[in-house]
Amino acid sequence: MAHILLRQRETPDISNFDVYKKNDGFAAFKNAVTKMSPAAVVEVVKNSGLRGRGGAGFPTGMKWAFIDNKNWPHYVVANADESEPGTFKDREIMEGNPFQFLEGLAIAC
Repeated sequence: MAHILLRQRETPDISNFDVYKKNDGFAAFKNAVTKMSPAAVVEVVKNSGLRGRGGAGFPTGMKWAFIDNKNWPHYVVANADESEPGTFKDREIMEGNPFQFLEGLAIAC
């Protein structure tokens, strides 16, 4: 099984915005906001098996399904605290592919 989250880590200069865009960057965001309902986005995330990167590995789609869409405003918080000694699991994404990180946040919104 391919590692979806880190699939572009070998792409040269993927942290450059133009390179990210040329490699289908923000295509998922565009699809999510132009062709899908919020409920459909949640279903795709549920079916993807995406999990949190913390120790519990909580299913992301399940977490997103808890959102009450009747009461606004909502806020998205990106917890980038690397409190596990020596892991640097989040740093790899935020430094190596920051636009993928931002695209994921935008989809969550």
